[in-house]
Amino acid sequence: MDFSMLLESLGFVKVLEWVLAIFAFATCGGFHGETALLVSCKGVVNKTITAAFAYPFRLDTVVFSAPDPKGCGGTWNDVYLMGNFSSSAQFFVTLAALVFLYCVTALVVYIGYNHVYRQNNKLPLTDLAISVLIAFLWLVSTFVWTKALADIKVSTGASIIPGIESCKAPGTTCHFLSVTSMGTLNVSVVFGFLNMILWAGNVWLLYKDTNLHNQWNRLSESPTEGV
Repeated sequence: MDFSMLLESLGFVKVLEWVLAIFAFATCGGFHGETALLVSCKGVVNKTITAAFAYPFRLDTVVFSAPDPKGCGGTWNDVYLMGNFSSSAQFFVTLAALVFLYCVTALVVYIGYNHVYRQNNKLPLTDLAISVLIAFLWLVSTFVWTKALADIKVSTGASIIPGIESCKAPGTTCHFLSVTSMGTLNVSVVFGFLNMILWAGNVWLLYKDTNLHNQWNRLSESPTEGV
C-alpha cells in the first residue's frame, strides 16, 4: 500500500473528484420540494393546497391536494404539475454515481498497485481514455441538467396558475403561495461544472504520465538534435 500517492497530483485530484461526485449526487438526488397554492371556491375560503415533488422530477405524475372532499362543489378536477424531467436528472445523478465508483477503483489501483500502474503502459492510457469520456459526459449532463432545472422552476412557480382549468371555474380564485427553495439544486449545477473542470484538468495530468506525451517530446526534440 503506497498512501503517498494521495499526496501526489494524480492521487490528490482523484480524491477531489471522488468528493465532488458525492456532492453532485447528494444535492440533486436528495431533493424534496413542495408547491403551494391558496384556493377559494364554493364552501372553501383560503384553503392551502400542495403538490410535493422530488427527484427524479416526474412532475406530470404529481397532483395537488383537493381544496375539500367535495371538490369545490364538483368544479375542482385533479390538477397535475407539468413536465417530466427524469431523463435529465437521472443522467446527471447516474453519472455522479458511476464516477464515484470509478474513483474508488482508480484509488485502489493507485495505492495498492502503483508499481503495476507505472510499468504497464496500457493502464495509464485506459485511465486517460476514461477520463476524457467522463469530462465530456460531465459537460453534457451538466448543461442538460441546467436546462431541466430552469424548466422545473417554471413548472413549479407562479406561472402554473393560468394553466389550471379548475381555477377558471365561476366563484373560484387561485393564488400562488410558495415553492420550496431550490438552492441545493442550484448547488448541484455548480458541482457539475466543478466536476467538468476538474476532470478536464485531470486529463492533462494523465496525459503527461502516458507514453503519448513522451513520444511527442521525443518527436519535438529530434529536429533540434539533428541540427
